Amino acid sequence: MKFGISFFPNVGPEDKSGMDYWDEALQLVDLCDPLGYTHVRTVEHYFNPYGGYTPSPMVFLSAASQRTKRARLVTGAVLPAFNNPLKVAGEAGMLDAISGGRLDLGLARAFMPHEFARFGVSLDDSRRRYDEGVDQINRLLSEENLTMTGEFHSFKNVTSLPRPTQLPRPPIWVAALQTPETFEFAGRNGFHLMGNPIGGAKLGELLEVYREAWASAGHPGQGQIALAFMMYCAPTTEQAIAEAGNEVKSYFQSLTDAASDWSSGASTKDYPGYDKLIEMLSKEDVHTQREKSAALIGDPDDISDMIADFSRQIGGFDIASLQINLKLLDIEKAKTSMRMFSDQVMPRFAMKADAA
Repeated sequence: MKFGISFFPNVGPEDKSGMDYWDEALQLVDLCDPLGYTHVRTVEHYFNPYGGYTPSPMVFLSAASQRTKRARLVTGAVLPAFNNPLKVAGEAGMLDAISGGRLDLGLARAFMPHEFARFGVSLDDSRRRYDEGVDQINRLLSEENLTMTGEFHSFKNVTSLPRPTQLPRPPIWVAALQTPETFEFAGRNGFHLMGNPIGGAKLGELLEVYREAWASAGHPGQGQIALAFMMYCAPTTEQAIAEAGNEVKSYFQSLTDAASDWSSGASTKDYPGYDKLIEMLSKEDVHTQREKSAALIGDPDDISDMIADFSRQIGGFDIASLQINLKLLDIEKAKTSMRMFSDQVMPRFAMKADAA
């Protein structure tokens, strides 16, 4: 199993400036190579403290690529619904070049109604925009002199520049939360999968959908699965809960505030059950998330047990993407947690990157 760090801003200007947030994030990136973390990842969101500090993952990852020479740079994930595929492909090729071929391109459907409304994009177009966007981005990175006619974007005789450093293209990952069709789409097309355990046990069933679709399409192996966790490691579990518990609760409060439209009338067949999902997540805290092994908050032994138990429950996974800087957690505590996890948890699951 490999371990990396993930940045999901959960702050607004009243909490911390964008300059301070990203300065602290880059301080944590500086620790990746010496501590053996194998990737750096961030999201794409807009307009709201829930993720809004990172409207362009590739901007931050370009900076991160100069602070780590080994870690992969993961968009977790770019949203085709709000981006022209020509622009995404060009920026992906540029980041792949800047990083010396370390880009992992994650793509997601987006699920925040307020973002669709502000971009003037219909929720009912989400699936079609996503399917078309992923196909066009994939082919722009893989082929030259490409002509495509789509419902939303069309182009003729295009060769995206710069060409990818990784051949035939950077790995593509699909982000999926709870819609079975997205898990099936990822497996059928031979893309790797980004999941999130915050919803609990249902994830195991959804990963089976992915694995079965992968196998049915005849792709070799089983694909790769990366899961995102909040993580805070301390000498005792009691200390970890005391120091990080409020930050975990705050994350879910920000999420449910940002997604409140699902509870107040937003509806589309492409996002079945999202109103119930958001209602469930509004009740989550550090204790319920620890019970699901979804928030790795504890001492090294406790965290190791949670990772092993959850992996067994869902049939295994390949990569853990760890949210280290939980909301307003002090940066020095985040660094100490990152070091302790590297020293006392990672060796139980995999060789560090510098020894691989």
